[in-house]
Amino acid sequence: MAKWNGPLEKVDEYRWRIPQSYKQGMRVPGLIYASRQMLENILDEQAPEQVANVAFLPGIVHYSLAMPDIHWGYGFPIGGVAAVRIKDGVVSPGGVGFDINCGVRLLRTNLQYEEVKPKISALVDALYQGVPSGVGSEGKIRLKRQEIDDVLVRGSRWAVEHGFGRPDDLVTTEEKGEMPGANPEKVSGRAKERGAPQLGTLGSGNHFLEVAVVDNIYEPETAKVMGIDQKGQVMLLIHCGSRGLGHQVAGDYIKVMLDAMDEYRIDVPDRQLACCPVNSPQGKDYIAAMRCAANFAWANRQCITHWVREAFCRVLGKCEEEAGLELIYDVAHNIAKIEEHDVDGKKETLCVHRKGATRAFPAGHPDVPAKYAKVGQPVLIPGDMGRVSYVLVGTDLAMKETFGSTCHGAGRVKSRAAAKKLARGRDILKDLESRGIVVRTGNMSGLAEEASQAYKDVTEVVGVTHSTGISRIVAKTRPIGVIKG
Repeated sequence: MAKWNGPLEKVDEYRWRIPQSYKQGMRVPGLIYASRQMLENILDEQAPEQVANVAFLPGIVHYSLAMPDIHWGYGFPIGGVAAVRIKDGVVSPGGVGFDINCGVRLLRTNLQYEEVKPKISALVDALYQGVPSGVGSEGKIRLKRQEIDDVLVRGSRWAVEHGFGRPDDLVTTEEKGEMPGANPEKVSGRAKERGAPQLGTLGSGNHFLEVAVVDNIYEPETAKVMGIDQKGQVMLLIHCGSRGLGHQVAGDYIKVMLDAMDEYRIDVPDRQLACCPVNSPQGKDYIAAMRCAANFAWANRQCITHWVREAFCRVLGKCEEEAGLELIYDVAHNIAKIEEHDVDGKKETLCVHRKGATRAFPAGHPDVPAKYAKVGQPVLIPGDMGRVSYVLVGTDLAMKETFGSTCHGAGRVKSRAAAKKLARGRDILKDLESRGIVVRTGNMSGLAEEASQAYKDVTEVVGVTHSTGISRIVAKTRPIGVIKG
């Protein structure tokens, strides 16, 4: 892919503007959050062009935004954020992505590294056996037609009511794991067929389970509210999404919108930005179907949480109460939300697209759980399987600048094909194990695609969001055990 050579104006050390004058038809400028060093990789591909293209969307306000983990995606860059007015704006499936509500949840434990270390191999084996993973993997749950509709409407609540977890898990899940307005009638039969056997599965690609330990705490009082008490404390991260169901929903509605754009006289520079007015029949149908897929993803992570708890307790010989396997938070990072934000001094109802971006609401926001009302919404930023991950919180500045958004992870710097050329899966496995990280995978080729060198350093990524003030670093974890599909 050719190097991008469009105009870029330095706003400050971490903000770079693509002027609205770059391309006729841009409705707002582009704004990229990055350090100068990171910018070199960003300009090596055409992701900034996608930032400029997103600025063509009808109804977009302020900026077409890109977080520091930006890289090339479908239509929107991954790491892209765009807010459009409901009254005259559009919704674009490319602004959400194919893995609807791909997201992360973090569990804390009462366990210490020294206690878990002798049993880490057995624990990772139990997690690998207990949580199905890999391309096309099918789960232990068999859903009938009506049951899949119930999952699409009730999300995590369906899982908890069927014995997969506990009610307090819902309190610390974004949207309580149940996005209102989901309508299964707007989800195709093919999407339901793909999703029904996959509930409770990890999938493949960059999805993972990670046993981690707290490596550092930067805001002790904030961390304490989250149940992060001390260095060496064992944690568990779950990263996955809506599996084949979400992918099918995205594909279905991209076709619908491509067919309908002429009707609404919408002109965008890239067909992958297919969109329709938020209030059009097609826009409303997509949002209802997207919410179904989001609920499926939350139910998916909830079921996995239940099996994770079972594995921990079985291997370590403890009950759940002793192990303290409490959900700190669950965040979505591929989603479109209807939210209220200040636009030029007035409250506006917006459709906020976050694709490879995490919601980062501040202390006191009504959508932040009461538990976190005084500190802000937890923001979970995983790194790659060989490096650290971070826990942050949302800020008031994020509400003013980025529609309450921040980054979502490390962000790729090499394609999957390029990553595979760098190293073999078995070499990566040996390297990780030499550093005390136990890995289980059913796909050595897939492991090579996820090598650390294929990703930006997540420490640099969160360093940008922390330095700009759109989220604050609270704690850092490092992996000791990883499950990859």
